[in-house]
Amino acid sequence: MPDATSELTRPGTPRCHVLLPCAGSGTRAGTGLPKQYQPIAGQAMVLHTLAALRLVTRIDSCLVVIAPEDSFWASQPVGTTLARCGGATRAESVFNGLHALRGQGAEDDDWVLVHDAARCLITPAQVESLIDACWADPVGGLLALPLPDTLKAEAGGRVAATVERTGKWLAQTPQMFRVGALRAALASTAASGFTGVTDEASAMEMAGHQPLLVRGSAQNFKVTYPEDFALAEAVLRSRP
Repeated sequence: MPDATSELTRPGTPRCHVLLPCAGSGTRAGTGLPKQYQPIAGQAMVLHTLAALRLVTRIDSCLVVIAPEDSFWASQPVGTTLARCGGATRAESVFNGLHALRGQGAEDDDWVLVHDAARCLITPAQVESLIDACWADPVGGLLALPLPDTLKAEAGGRVAATVERTGKWLAQTPQMFRVGALRAALASTAASGFTGVTDEASAMEMAGHQPLLVRGSAQNFKVTYPEDFALAEAVLRSRP
């Protein structure tokens, strides 16, 4: 976190906040616990994620959005700022989390980096590269990777077509936008239950913006399926 003399704490200078939606059940992971709380390399997945984010000195605050009935954090050391306002969907959790951030003093012109708790292999360098790229951008952007594989469209369990992959990117997180702009984009879809919002960038697109694509890393994958846990653990154990 920046000290009192940091540029990000000067009056009139936007700050950077992290919002970590952590209210999902992780049903595709096939685990008893929500996947973000499953142990990997000796500790819960979300704790690896938080440890990496806390090493980014330009981040001013980090808010974890959890379900109202979440009991995981009661056994964790004090020091994580929680908001028990998680919703039924990721978009609802992020929308509620943005309101909580505003209640804690975040300004509309501040930046918010929304990150998946299950992307536990994120590195401080990747976050720094996103901040560098987006800091002077009028919209903001997201980490992403050009699609490397052939993409198929499916119908009835069979290939219906091969989709042209040129210009296609795999969206990752963090996704970095102004607090006020992202709140407004999500608010415009709230009445419909956030229909069509699959990530923060999609909400911004629906509001007429064109987010910046910032090249990420293949290691920054989202732990989703049972086999992903072993791969994530191998990567974590390979790091210093």
